[in-house]
Amino acid sequence: MKNSIKLIMRVVAAISAVTCIYIFAPWQAAVYYFYPLHSTVQEQVDDTVNQGLDGIIVYVQQQGQKAEYYASGWHNRDKKIPAQPKALFKIASIGKLYNASAVAKLVASGSLSLDKTLADYLPSLVGRIEYADQITLRLMVQHRSGIPNYTDHDDFSWSEPNGDVLAMVLDTAADFKPGSDYNYSNTNYLLLTRIMAKVLGYDHTQYIKDEILTPLGLKRTFFSVNDIDLEQLMSGYYLGYDQDFKELNQGYIATAEDVGIFLRALNDGTLFTDEEQEIYSSIYQYEHTGWVLGYYSIARYHKDIDTVVIQFVNTVGGNTLTLTDVIYNRIMQIIRKRDEKREVESS
Repeated sequence: MKNSIKLIMRVVAAISAVTCIYIFAPWQAAVYYFYPLHSTVQEQVDDTVNQGLDGIIVYVQQQGQKAEYYASGWHNRDKKIPAQPKALFKIASIGKLYNASAVAKLVASGSLSLDKTLADYLPSLVGRIEYADQITLRLMVQHRSGIPNYTDHDDFSWSEPNGDVLAMVLDTAADFKPGSDYNYSNTNYLLLTRIMAKVLGYDHTQYIKDEILTPLGLKRTFFSVNDIDLEQLMSGYYLGYDQDFKELNQGYIATAEDVGIFLRALNDGTLFTDEEQEIYSSIYQYEHTGWVLGYYSIARYHKDIDTVVIQFVNTVGGNTLTLTDVIYNRIMQIIRKRDEKREVESS
């Protein structure tokens, strides 16, 4: 019965992936999806470079087993430094999982309320952000606030300093009435960090260090390129350009191992008290992807095989996003086939 359920899940996943490829993806990714599957994760990781991507890091950790680390390609293309499995990487919006976790903890402690509004916490934004008196913290965490996304603004640049990005969305019309729709907006989380800092009396990153990173022993997670040795950060590239974008300050930075440890704790409940877990489950998701210039990351926990798989790729642009997703799906196929083989051999 267990194997039958796994088979059904694999078929559904395959149909979904193929459908997405044919509708949205370039033919390179569509064709590569049907390439013969490699025997090992390392073979797949090595072949990733043959598909035109500069470098890749993969972390696999199955419950009860030691973590596996894989890397191929370039850590630094210009200096010919090979990819390193424990290198630092810009994880971009995966950081929202940490921020949402902090919100859940602060709500449980009574420092924040999910039902209070943007106007309650930042009254200076009344009249500057439409519906500020109706946008609750819950709606902001869930991307249902209707506040425009500053990274979609014509004046926003991924490659140059932007100043106060909040100014880009002030005095503009809402995308929709709060709670009536969904639209992913980085502005929501920018405002949440400001609200957390206001109620805490200090920067929200210190709270995340104290309440999340330190308890989990995560010493290789950072909030800025200014906090690290840049030589330890994997270079980031855009297809067709020679420039290395690693010096841009683009938020969260971590190793795949640190992200993997955090993601397992997020999913198995060890990060939270029961109350905090209940709150988090009501407001946000348990996996994420991240994209900034030069970097694309995927962080997922696969409950059916109790396995965390983190993938970092340091090439973006063109059709690389879809290709990278296909590579992740192929790695998951290899892991599942390997697990099935182990089950047969142990039975």
